Amino acid sequence: MKKMAKLPFLLSMAVAAIAISPAHANTDYPKKPIQIIVPFSAGGATDMLARTIGQKLTERWGQTVIVENRPGAGGNIGAAAGARAAPDGYTLTLTAAGISAVNPHVYKNLPYDSITSFAPVTQLVAAPLLLAVHPSVNIDTAQKWLEEVRANPGKYTVANGGVGTAQHLGAEYLDMEATMKSLHVPYSGSAPATSDVLGGQTHAILDNMVTLVPHIESGKLKPLAVTSTDRAENLPNVPTFSESGLPGFQTGTWYGVVAPAGTPPDIVKKLQVEIADILQAPELRQSLIKLGLVPVGNTPEEFAEHIRSEREKMGKIVKAANIQMN
Repeated sequence: MKKMAKLPFLLSMAVAAIAISPAHANTDYPKKPIQIIVPFSAGGATDMLARTIGQKLTERWGQTVIVENRPGAGGNIGAAAGARAAPDGYTLTLTAAGISAVNPHVYKNLPYDSITSFAPVTQLVAAPLLLAVHPSVNIDTAQKWLEEVRANPGKYTVANGGVGTAQHLGAEYLDMEATMKSLHVPYSGSAPATSDVLGGQTHAILDNMVTLVPHIESGKLKPLAVTSTDRAENLPNVPTFSESGLPGFQTGTWYGVVAPAGTPPDIVKKLQVEIADILQAPELRQSLIKLGLVPVGNTPEEFAEHIRSEREKMGKIVKAANIQMN
């Protein structure tokens, strides 16, 4: 009889254990507003991505998604805030190639680790770079650019958005792979860099397509090549560097979503599945492609591997170019 009496008690304990087990703990997520930290100023590509994804999540889940811009120190201020947040899925961070792959090599004392401080959710987009020149430059193809820069080390200037940015490192990587030397001219952002190449103060610029395509369409800049493995859908007539004498060459920037380390895997997976589905919506997909962004939406495991490989690759470029920020 005593054994029979214990049975209901044991069953109740088992039910309670299931109810609080990790596999069942977050089935009601989200049940309050979600915050996305953007470590850059409002109005840029990262801000646009975060607000677009946030709006779609709000529509689907019925919970408000708030975007908070925390710019400064190359994205380190916002990234550090995201790393310190509670690992409950209610604070996410919009990361980028600079934050996750470049900054660990150019800043001596980062307040976060781009691998151990975060739980990768998904890569949102890849953002290939585009090399464009001022119309006064007597170069019309990427092959000719490579030949001229090789033959005249340090003569041709290439503007970028700042020391240590993905654009700067992309130009350094291009020099390394092509065994040539251009003169890199850093600015405090893409806007002033673009302004000077439009004015003819620099010969060329390597930057995101979203920045340069309007000036190419207006005829103010000449496109030479993109840094993706395949031609960009929004610029189908512009060849890749791989087609232009550098087989296999690929670089660029990218953006993704991460959560604080320790965030429950089921929450991470729920976020990834929902965001990946959002990215595949035809209207949004075409809007991104028009801006020169390639939708991705990979798994947390694939994104983690991408961050690791990109961090290793950028470390080699930073070391070869001897780039330091502090």
